[in-house]
Amino acid sequence: MSEIPAKATESEDPSDGARATAAGALASDTERTGDTLWQSSPPGSIYDYIKVASFCIGADGLVDQWSLRAEQIFGISAERAVGMDPIEAFVDPDLRDRSQRKMAEILDGREWTGVVPFRVPRTEGDAVDGPPGTGDGGRGVDGLAEVYVMPTRTKEGERAAVCIVVDVRTLRSIETDLAASQAIFGQSPFGFLLIDTELKVRRANQRFASTFGGTPDDHRGKGVYDYLPRPEAERVTATLRRVLQTGDSITDMHVTGYVPGSDERRHWSVNLYRVHSGSGRPIGVAWLGTDITARRAAAREAAAARRNLALLNEAGARIGNSLDLETTARELLDVVVPGFCDLATVDLYQGLLAGDETPPGLADGSAEMRRVAYASAVADTPVRGGPGESVEVGAVHHYSFNSPCAEALRTARPQRVPGEEGGLVQSMLAVPMVAHDTVVGLALFARTKGSEPFGDRDRDLAVELAARAAVCIDNARLYRREHERALILQRSLLPPGDPVASGLDIACRYLPGNVSTGRPSEVGGDWFDVIELPGHRTALVVGDVMGRGLRAAVAMGELRTAVRTLALLDLEPAEVLSALDEIARGLGTPGGVQQATRAARRPREADLSEVYLATCVYAVYDSVTRRCTFANAGHLPPVLVEPGEAALMLDVPPGMPLGVGGEPFEEVEVELPEGALLALYTDGLVESRDHPLDEGLQAFVGALTDPALPLEDVCDQVLNTLDTHHGEDDIALLMARVQGLPADSVGDWTLPREPRSVGRAREYARSQLLAWDLEPLVDTTELLVSELVTNALRYGEGEIRLRLLLDRTLVCEVWDSGLVQPRRRRARDTDEGGRGLQLVGLLSASWGSRRTPRGKTVWFELALPDGESGPVDPAEALLSLF
Repeated sequence: MSEIPAKATESEDPSDGARATAAGALASDTERTGDTLWQSSPPGSIYDYIKVASFCIGADGLVDQWSLRAEQIFGISAERAVGMDPIEAFVDPDLRDRSQRKMAEILDGREWTGVVPFRVPRTEGDAVDGPPGTGDGGRGVDGLAEVYVMPTRTKEGERAAVCIVVDVRTLRSIETDLAASQAIFGQSPFGFLLIDTELKVRRANQRFASTFGGTPDDHRGKGVYDYLPRPEAERVTATLRRVLQTGDSITDMHVTGYVPGSDERRHWSVNLYRVHSGSGRPIGVAWLGTDITARRAAAREAAAARRNLALLNEAGARIGNSLDLETTARELLDVVVPGFCDLATVDLYQGLLAGDETPPGLADGSAEMRRVAYASAVADTPVRGGPGESVEVGAVHHYSFNSPCAEALRTARPQRVPGEEGGLVQSMLAVPMVAHDTVVGLALFARTKGSEPFGDRDRDLAVELAARAAVCIDNARLYRREHERALILQRSLLPPGDPVASGLDIACRYLPGNVSTGRPSEVGGDWFDVIELPGHRTALVVGDVMGRGLRAAVAMGELRTAVRTLALLDLEPAEVLSALDEIARGLGTPGGVQQATRAARRPREADLSEVYLATCVYAVYDSVTRRCTFANAGHLPPVLVEPGEAALMLDVPPGMPLGVGGEPFEEVEVELPEGALLALYTDGLVESRDHPLDEGLQAFVGALTDPALPLEDVCDQVLNTLDTHHGEDDIALLMARVQGLPADSVGDWTLPREPRSVGRAREYARSQLLAWDLEPLVDTTELLVSELVTNALRYGEGEIRLRLLLDRTLVCEVWDSGLVQPRRRRARDTDEGGRGLQLVGLLSASWGSRRTPRGKTVWFELALPDGESGPVDPAEALLSLF
């Protein structure tokens, strides 16, 4: 045989390390009995991986014994191998000469160790399995073996040799795998354990030892209970047994415990898998663990940050949806309980709730507070702001000067409030509610025992939540103040008290938006008015300015004033609405109507913020004839209920709303029977989001089922029957019951156009006043009637009509066909005339003139004697003119 460098007693081949390892493994499984050394190779030994073969060479240099392992390595059966020359059979022809010399030395009694290349010949019928190598079908299979040859003798005393063969390529593969395993186990950044079937640590790496102290060898033989608390150790032990029994791997199992010398709770992520021997027998469990304490802390921080962000998002969506102080405070508590705390309250300054700009005691935190909201997730006991303090919702209280709550109000900084001994609360925060650098109240957040105490992050979150709620509360407070001011303005523009009219019984109602729901809202532009006109006539007005807020209220006031002014001019209803339409068009333009007309001609888009639109119905009722003339500017139709009849909506042509312009308004005259009920109203009474206008109108008509009731009761019945609690719009309701002027209260005469009609007019007036028992007014009335009839004769046309009307006052009217109305002027000292109308103005309570369809009417009014003051002396009045 040829040798590739070798020595007789030792080898320089790197496989020596593997032999030493194998020898150590064998030594660990030896048992000495007497002088005999017994050796066993149990499953799981190194021989499961390294196949060692042996064979013997006889004195003739031929194989005379061939082991089963040799058959596996060389792939040649014993029957074929025995008798073969190993050099001729396995060595390459180029190396045979040297190999023959080496075989001669071995047979001379010399040991030899070396690495030998060999070739396995192939013949038909040979086993296919063979040693690792390369080759072809004709030449066989190449291999590399480490051979240890020991000289021996046969029983006849002849020299022979025993050869031990190890497959070098398999050995080197094992050496590589072993080195890789050592590197992975020793250099791993994770804690690595090999736990045997008895659940004891068989091997630990340096990373694990650096965490739990000592060297890796110090951990041999320890169990799970030596590292973990009992409950956790029991859980991990059960898991290890399950992995051993089933072979199922465990991934990312979280284990909690402590390391020596620290009280900090640590967290590990552990992977477990079963380890097998070369024969497939389970020999233990591999434990691969990494410390995730920092990762868990970061995850908790991230979760807390996400939770806080979600809470802030929820607060932004839920707080401030209402412009009511108490509702906004409750919305804050709905957000924080139970997501942030277990109990919470909100206190607001009593002065701010009452409308004061700066409540007293704000500087020292001792001002009166009102508890406006409370919420609890665990009990109904109110939160205590200090020792012994217990405040119910709605109660007014104050905090003592030295209390943490007063300190929070004083400094505008959150304060921790200590919990009471044996009490329910263990941690509390007093957070001032600051809006626009002004403290408006105090929020108390409390956590009960068993919950995590408030930390710095919780304190910052509480401040942010309180600040958001404070801004909404302050906005609600400012809105409430502006709303109340606008409401005062609006109410001041409505008729004061109960309106009184001749020939009518009046009842009215006005409800601002949301007054019934308790939520503040912008005031609207709804209005109504009852205007007394000459001749015991009455103008009934109901209108609605489109839009809401102070702007609508101011526009309503301007239109109402304009309506009263136009009504006093005694214009017809259609003329009043036409003039009012011009005024509405000029409200949004500084230059008035003419400027608005010029602006409308310019080719530009309209600024809707400067457009004032309104609807209005204007009716004039004559108590003598019981006739009512209506004109409508885009408003809802009036409702009439005649005695014994069902309610109906009058067919009054709805013109264009005021402010549109360009369209005339039509009039409709209706005769109202005695006792009839007339209702004028705004859309807030009959329309809402849930009820269409048609349904509301039918419901309103159906609610007027008993018009014979007192008018106040009828109004209440209508408001209680209809859905007036939606609070979306203002409601104005004006109801009038017809009570015509009795026939015996009217004196009406026609006079021919001749001078003696003046005396006849005086006689008619005297006799009528005496019949009405108004003797104190006879002289004055005669004088004024004479003056008006004389003017009609001198300046008028056609026949003359004299009419006396008695109601709450005495009214005298003189009619003629002339169109020229009298104009009062101041007569000079040298003038012979021009003092008649001055005398009328001095002696009467009021006087005036108006156009009629067939001419004009000049009238004056005298107050009825009340027994305390008499009428003006005509003589004195006449002398005062000079």
